[in-house]
Amino acid sequence: MSIAAVDTAPPTEAADQAAVLLTVEEAARCLRIGRTTCYTLIRTGELESLTIGGLRRVPADAPAAYLARRRAERHAA
Repeated sequence: MSIAAVDTAPPTEAADQAAVLLTVEEAARCLRIGRTTCYTLIRTGELESLTIGGLRRVPADAPAAYLARRRAERHAA
């Protein structure tokens, strides 16, 4: 699977609307990981996120950026 193939749009959103921010659950679904693991990645700074009001949101391009960094680290080792 290429990084570009990661689906960052929530399944409930219409195809003509691109999501700018994802919930933590949506980001976890994109990465095919659990919600707790996603929060751990956020807490350690590996996955970019921001707080808006009291809500934690993940930029739509952050899951793909995380995967790109992981792949680059793996190839560099």
